[in-house]
Amino acid sequence: MKLWAHFRRRVVLLNIAGFMLLVLTAAITYVAVRPNPDDQPEITLGGAGAAGGRTSGPSGYTYQRSKEPDRTEIIDSSGQPVAVMTDGARTVQIYGPTRTFEEPTFTSAKVDTQVWVRIAPQPWRAGAETQAWFVDWLSAARQDRSPDVLAIAFEYVDEAPAKKNNDGQQYAGDASFGPPDPADPDGRQERSDFYDYLGVSWTFPDGKSETPEPQRKLALDCSGYLRMVYGHRLGYPLRGTNTPGEGLPRRAYAMAEFGPGAQLMPNSGQRARAIDRLLPGDLVFLNAQPVPNDQIDHSGIYLGLDDGGHHRFISSRSQTDGPTMGDLSGAPLLDGSGYWPDRWLTARRI
Repeated sequence: MKLWAHFRRRVVLLNIAGFMLLVLTAAITYVAVRPNPDDQPEITLGGAGAAGGRTSGPSGYTYQRSKEPDRTEIIDSSGQPVAVMTDGARTVQIYGPTRTFEEPTFTSAKVDTQVWVRIAPQPWRAGAETQAWFVDWLSAARQDRSPDVLAIAFEYVDEAPAKKNNDGQQYAGDASFGPPDPADPDGRQERSDFYDYLGVSWTFPDGKSETPEPQRKLALDCSGYLRMVYGHRLGYPLRGTNTPGEGLPRRAYAMAEFGPGAQLMPNSGQRARAIDRLLPGDLVFLNAQPVPNDQIDHSGIYLGLDDGGHHRFISSRSQTDGPTMGDLSGAPLLDGSGYWPDRWLTARRI
């Protein structure tokens, strides 16, 4: 009997020890797999803090932080994208009704996009979704159907109708690249800025003053085209020089190297990679020399995917005598093989 009682006591002790070991193992396992709130950077505007790094409120928006480039992606309560705000940039991609951009005279390609590219009143910073300026601006921008970056860009392509202000000055319409130049390999002169197109003198905030040349009236070279769309038409600050500072510099190389906003990939001197970082409205920079190198001397505006699934941009080119998304003198694509894909070096969201 004593032997049996001793045996039963050992069994009970072993069962208790096994149970304690099971409890300890479960606790350790829970701590190992429980998500860290710091790894869930999503928040929703307008309410008190909740578990998992989120707050909920009447807006129904979720603000999710992403990298490469650092940005805030805004999503509505149904999970649909609303907008993309990129750190250090004023360019904002807002989702709205689908539009189609095409230039049938020079290409059969079409670009269908839900993205409307707007300019915020100030550069984006993480956390600005709680600031009054942003809440008011986004509400108005989502309802705005006036011409955006993409629509304005197409106001200068071949046969685009002339638009004039109340003083009779033309500010939009079919643009040339520049005056003819038999000595230039491409046949036309560069150096036509937005003030040349307008035919008006201009003084820039950095102190540079310019006087238009009559032969450059209604002409825009590649960087002058970007400055017309973003600067003169949409109010983005412009510089008269190619020096660092507030605003968009004059030349393509300066825009790419030390321009405002966020550089999307470095210029390694080789064909740019990480094409998935691009969004409509981004500025793309290319080398147009006979022998490719790291020199940037051409710029354009990224449009998005065309109906052939290719990444297409629009730019003002000498060979086509003005802005185009057409295929003449090489399809303006960033993927695949061809003249322009091999010469794409970097991109910037300003």
